[in-house]
Amino acid sequence: MSRTTSGGPTGWAVFAGIVLVIVGAVNVIYGLAAIFEDQVLTATGGGRVIVWDLTAWGWILLLFGAFQFVAGSALIGGAGWARWTAVVLAGLNAIANVGFITVFPLWTILIVALNLIVIYQLSARWVPVGTGYTEGYEGSGAGATAARDQMTRHRTGL
Repeated sequence: MSRTTSGGPTGWAVFAGIVLVIVGAVNVIYGLAAIFEDQVLTATGGGRVIVWDLTAWGWILLLFGAFQFVAGSALIGGAGWARWTAVVLAGLNAIANVGFITVFPLWTILIVALNLIVIYQLSARWVPVGTGYTEGYEGSGAGATAARDQMTRHRTGL
């Protein structure tokens, strides 16, 4: 009896890709907001006013968010290069968000936690698909994706 297998990534790789797509879209929105509303005033305790120009930060967030969106989409699509790209982008995003912990503590903790989960799932729990996985599999001519799906079913008992 043969099983029909579907191609593409499964499990935590898809989760990591979806999280990166969402975070990338949010960073693009924040970047656009910083570009369009680039002058921000901050009142200090001594009665002084600081004028912040957020244009450069807006462009950085816009480009970084676009990279995250592309890497997340590629990760969902199963591209091999997207794994380590996603790990690097999630690490940079976690580090950048730590600076906002005094302003948005719950949001920052959530974003940093999601980034750490993505990093963990894409690095520590990644199961490489090698030629050993296709040996003994009845559909071994189907390629690495079918072998990965077969091993996922084997590990999860589905």
